[in-house]
Amino acid sequence: MGFRERRPTAVAYEDGRAPGGRRTDGGCGAEGADPLGAAEEAGRSPRPRLGRPRLGRLCRTLLAVLVMGAVVVPLSAAARPRIPAPPPAALAPLSVATLTETYAANRANAAEASRMAAAHGARDRAAADRAMASPSRDFLAFDGRGTGRATEVFGDLATAEHIAVLVPGSDTTLDTYGRFRAGALALHRSTGPRTAVIAWLGYDTPRTLGTGALTTTRAEEAAPLLERFIRELRGAVGLLPGVSLLCHSYGTVVCARAAAAVDVQDVVLVGSPGTGVDSASALHTRARVWAARGADDWIAEVPHLRADLFGTTVGFGTDPVSPAYGARVFAAGGGGHSDYFKPGSASLANLSRIVLGATSEVTRA
Repeated sequence: MGFRERRPTAVAYEDGRAPGGRRTDGGCGAEGADPLGAAEEAGRSPRPRLGRPRLGRLCRTLLAVLVMGAVVVPLSAAARPRIPAPPPAALAPLSVATLTETYAANRANAAEASRMAAAHGARDRAAADRAMASPSRDFLAFDGRGTGRATEVFGDLATAEHIAVLVPGSDTTLDTYGRFRAGALALHRSTGPRTAVIAWLGYDTPRTLGTGALTTTRAEEAAPLLERFIRELRGAVGLLPGVSLLCHSYGTVVCARAAAAVDVQDVVLVGSPGTGVDSASALHTRARVWAARGADDWIAEVPHLRADLFGTTVGFGTDPVSPAYGARVFAAGGGGHSDYFKPGSASLANLSRIVLGATSEVTRA
C-alpha cells in the first residue's frame, strides 16, 4: 500500500455490500451479518443457502489461507540472498549536541554499505547507499542490511519550532526510498525554515501485493520502534516543539498501534486501509486525530472488514474518513494514493497547516 496499483474491480461498503445490495465478501463480513436478510425483509423467497456451520467453515478456511500466506511469504523472502552491509554505526545518545556527530557517523556507514553492495554486484543498492552518504544528507539512523532502514532529517532539529515525522506504507525500502524522500522534502519546502521534517523508515514494511499488507503483524512489530524513536526525539529537542505524526497507507496501522504511547500533538492518517480500531477514541491518544483520502485513491475500494483468526488480525476495520470513526476529515483534493505530498496539492497544503499548528485554516472535506 505504498504505491499506485491497478484498481480492484469490486467496490464494497463497510457492511460488505456493493451498490445494489450485492455482497462482495462472500458472506464473510462482520459478525452477525446476514447476506440474505434484505431478501427476507422484502418478502421475497431467499435463495437456498449454505447452512451456517458450512458457511462458517468456508469463511475460516479462506481466512486461514490468508494467514498462512502472511507467514509463508515472509519466510520465503527471508531465504533469498541478502545484499551485504555493515552493522549500523555505534551512536551516542540522541541530543542536540550530538547531531553533527550522528550525521557524520551515518554518512560514513552508508558509504561503507555502498562499497559492500558494489562488490556484491548490487549496483542499484550501491547507488542508493552512495546517495545517502552525500555530505548534504542528514540521518539520525541508517541500516543498509536487508531491505534497509533510514531516518532522514530535513531542516534544523536544533532550532525547529515544529517537527513532522512521516511514517511510510508498504513497499518502502532503501531501493524505493526516493519517492518517500520526495514527499518529506516537499513538506519541508511547504512548511518553511521553522520546521524540521523527519522521514522515518524505521521498520520493515510489508509488500503491497503480499498478504503481510493484510494483517497487523508488521505494525505490531513496528509500533514499539516508533514509540522509542519519538521518546528519544522528545528527549533531544525538549517539550517546546510541536510534533506531528503523519502516516500514509499501511503506516496508519503502525501509527494507530503507537498512538497511545507517543507525545505528539497531531496524528494524521492519509490513504488509510483502516487502522485496526473502530474509532479515533479507541486510539487512546490526547492528540488531534485527522484523516483524509484523495478522490482518485484506490484504497477507497478496499473493503473495511476485520477478522481475528488464530491470534492474527486480517483486515483493518472501520474507514478512518467515515463519520463512524470520528476523525477530523480534511480535504485531499482529487489525487491518488501516492499524491498526498504532491507539491501544489490541496492535501499538502492542509498537511502543512496541521504541522504548523494552523488548524483553523485546514479545509474540511
